[in-house]
Amino acid sequence: MDESFKQRLVENGADVENTVRRFMGNEAMYEKFLKKFKDNSNYSGLEEGVSTCNYEEVFTCAHTLKGVSANLGLDPICKAASDLTEEVRGKAAEEVNEARVQEIWQELQRVYKVFDELLSEL
Repeated sequence: MDESFKQRLVENGADVENTVRRFMGNEAMYEKFLKKFKDNSNYSGLEEGVSTCNYEEVFTCAHTLKGVSANLGLDPICKAASDLTEEVRGKAAEEVNEARVQEIWQELQRVYKVFDELLSEL
């Protein structure tokens, strides 16, 4: 992984230094898992869940996306996914603040797009 790419990750909020440390200093392994992130289906599941107001699916997909992005140091994605998880956690559909879900979803879409474009360079 070249320094320019790592710098762009950091500039967009990724915690590259600590994440590479968790990968035992193996940048090639970190890069391999970053490449696999694009294959993760939880974002598309989340998109479907938000559009159909299926908040159980929103919770499941957001919770999983939160964990995957945390493990990869993609902190902005992790933060938005965590906010979405907490917004729908344990709530019946009629208890969910739909406006807040949409607000968080828009932020998640924004940060996901940034990293999706960056990771396309790998």
